[in-house]
Amino acid sequence: MIVKGKHYRTIWLSKDGWSVNIINQVALPHKFIIEKLKTLKDAAEAISQMKVRGAPLIGVTAAYGICLALRKETSDTSISSAAEVLLRTRPTAVNLQWAVAKMLAFIKKIPESNHEERIRVAYSSASKICEKDVIACRKIGKYGLKLIRSIYRTNNKDTINILTHCNAGWLAAVDYGTALAPIYAAHEDGLPVHVWVDETRPRNQGASLTAWELGQQGIPHTVIVDNAGGHLMQKGEVDLCITGTDRTTSNGDVCNKIGTYLKALAAKDTNTPFYVALPGSTIDWSMKNGIKQVPIEERNSEEVTHIEGYTKDGSFSKVRLTPKKSFAANPAFDITPAKLVTALITDRGVCEAKRSSLRSLYKR
Repeated sequence: MIVKGKHYRTIWLSKDGWSVNIINQVALPHKFIIEKLKTLKDAAEAISQMKVRGAPLIGVTAAYGICLALRKETSDTSISSAAEVLLRTRPTAVNLQWAVAKMLAFIKKIPESNHEERIRVAYSSASKICEKDVIACRKIGKYGLKLIRSIYRTNNKDTINILTHCNAGWLAAVDYGTALAPIYAAHEDGLPVHVWVDETRPRNQGASLTAWELGQQGIPHTVIVDNAGGHLMQKGEVDLCITGTDRTTSNGDVCNKIGTYLKALAAKDTNTPFYVALPGSTIDWSMKNGIKQVPIEERNSEEVTHIEGYTKDGSFSKVRLTPKKSFAANPAFDITPAKLVTALITDRGVCEAKRSSLRSLYKR
C-alpha cells in the first residue's frame, strides 16, 4: 500500500538477498522506521515485541526467521530448535504454526548434507508464502467489495459506515490486509466509505495503526473509544462491521483482538451485519470449539497500567494510568462464537461461519 506516495509492503528481502526488512510498527504512527532482521533472534524479537503483528504477517516473518536461522546452521536439529524459538513468541495466531510447519516440511525434503540447497529452498519457500498472502488478501478484498456494494445499494445512504476493531489492514499482512482489504477495494471502486476505528486498548492498534493506514490511503475515518461501538449501532450509524481474526476454528468460532466479542454482541442486538475476513491459513482445522480450545495470550500488565505517547515537546514518554497497587489483567484476545458472525469473507469466497460451509469452500 501507499506511504507518503510510495508503495511499501510490511516485509521484504533486502538488496543483499538474505537479510529481511520490516516496518517497525511500534514506532507508528509518529515515526516510519524500517528495520533489518539478520538473525533468528531478530525475527523472534520482532514478533514478540510486536514490531510486526497481525496473524498473516507473523506467519511470513516466522518463515523468514527460519531462513535466517539456516544461514548459521542447516541440520534438522537446528531447524527444529529454530522452529521452537519462533513458536514460543506468540501462541494465539495459528498462521505462525502454519508457516513454520510449511517451512520445515519443505526444507527437510532436502538432505542435511546439502547445505546450500536447503538455504535456497528455504528462501524460495518463504517468498512463496509471502506472495500467496498478498494474493489471498486481494481476493478477500474482491469478495468483500461485493458485500459492501450490496449493502450500500440496499441502504441507499450518502455514505456507507463500516466499523472495524484493532488493525487488520496491510500492516497486519504483507499487503492489502484482511478486514481492510474490502474497504480499500470499495474506496478504489468509488464508493463513499467512512470507517469507524475502535481505538483498541490497551495497545491502541486501531487508533495508531488503522487510523494511520486509512489516512495514508485518503479514506475518511473517525477514531472512537472502544465502548462507543454499541452506541453507534443503536443510532443506526454503522452499516456493517468487519474484523480480522488470529485463529478461526473449523466450526467458525473467531479468535480476535480483545473486545471483538462485545462488538459482535452489539451487532447481533442491533441487526448490524458482522463479518470476519481471513485467509485460509488462519483456519485451525484441528479445533472445533474456540472457547474451550484456543490458547489466549496473556500479555504484560504494564500495557494496561501505562500508556505511551509523544509529549508537546516531541519527546516519547510512558505514563502510569492506574494506582501503583492495583493489579491488571491483560488477555490479548477473545472468542466470538460462530453464531454471532454473519459470514466469513475468505480468499475462496464468502461463507457461513460453520464447519460444513468451511469444509465445502476449502474442499476438506
